[in-house]
Formats: sequence, structure tokens, C-alpha cells
Amino acid sequence: MFTCAKTYADIPFAHRAPRHDGHCKLIHGHNWSFRLTFEAVERDENGFVVDFGKLKELKQSLYDIFDHKLVLSQDDPMLREIGCFLRDQGIANLTVVPDCSCEGIAEFVHGIADAYVRKETFNRARVRECNVYEDSKNEATFTP
Repeated sequence: MFTCAKTYADIPFAHRAPRHDGHCKLIHGHNWSFRLTFEAVERDENGFVVDFGKLKELKQSLYDIFDHKLVLSQDDPMLREIGCFLRDQGIANLTVVPDCSCEGIAEFVHGIADAYVRKETFNRARVRECNVYEDSKNEATFTP
């Protein structure tokens, strides 16, 4: 099995953990990074697991979803109120994901990246794991 990895670093966005009993229940931001580890049994004609140059659309998708956004979980009890406020004020920079914890974001990003890479490589390669970093201090990993 061959592996390689690509990192998308310093993507600023905010989130909150509404059921947390501490400060994480408040909207707060981090400079997030995503590290995707790809794997394949066979490399392409260039000897690559994935061609990093062909990941531009994936990078753009991740930036469109996360860059300078407020990312909330779909079950956030304040989602409707926050969403209405942002829309009414003309600052609708909101992304809703199944789970906006670091672990949930790792799973979400893995799903997006894995689908992209499988399509791009005709199922020759896949995403082995996705590491998500909240700044440089906290990390979560999703491995299916």
C-alpha cells in the first residue's frame, strides 16, 4: 500500500458546541487545518498515489465551505435564530454540517475528499484518514 498526504492549512472559521458546559458553548474561532492521507495499492502512470495538481477543485470546495464561515451543527438549538439573524443582517456566512465538533468536521471533510479522490482516480485511490487541527493545539482524526 502506498500513501501520500496533502495539508490545507490556516483556514479561519468559527463554531460552537452548544451543549458544552464551558466556554466552548460560545461562538469562537480557530485557524483550522486539514491533513488528508491518501492510499492506493497501485500508483498512476506518474508514480503518484494522487496527483496533487489535480486537487485544486477539492481545495476550492473546502475553502467555499469553511473559509471565514460560522460552522454550526445541524442540531444546534439556536440554528434557526442564528441563521435568521445572519441572513437579516446581510452577513450570511453560515455553513451547516452534521456535527461541527473537531471530530465531526474530520468525518465531514473525509467524506467530501474521499468522494472527490475516488472519482478523480476512477476508484484507484481513496482517503485513508482525515486529520483536523484546531489551531496547533487540538487534533481529531477520522479513519473509516
